[in-house]
Amino acid sequence: MKKLLIRLLINAIAIYIAISFMSTRGITTQSDSWLSIVFLAIIFGLVNATLRPILTTLGCSIIILTLGLATLLINTLLFYLTGVIGSSFGVGFTVDGFWPAFWGALIVSVVSFILSIFIKDEDKKK
Repeated sequence: MKKLLIRLLINAIAIYIAISFMSTRGITTQSDSWLSIVFLAIIFGLVNATLRPILTTLGCSIIILTLGLATLLINTLLFYLTGVIGSSFGVGFTVDGFWPAFWGALIVSVVSFILSIFIKDEDKKK
């Protein structure tokens, strides 16, 4: 349970940074409250948990041919889809095209990666 909450917090921080950095560059939010960011992090986690394995499996050959660069397109699609689903609940964001979604997804990925480095996995034995 603790690991799930930490993952949720990391996603919330990453989404907040991406939205605030891209707010003048093509991503507009419906709500600026922390509660809406946490709700978006939950949506983002559910979208990633359900659709990422399917898209990765279906696009495995393309991912191999592009040496992994196709995963950036999958991240972009999932980031955009998170905004669309969140918008239907009134807490999402709208993206004005491919490039804002691409940069927003890239920011979320990089920030999540950096924050995950500092979190120690208690399940692993040293």
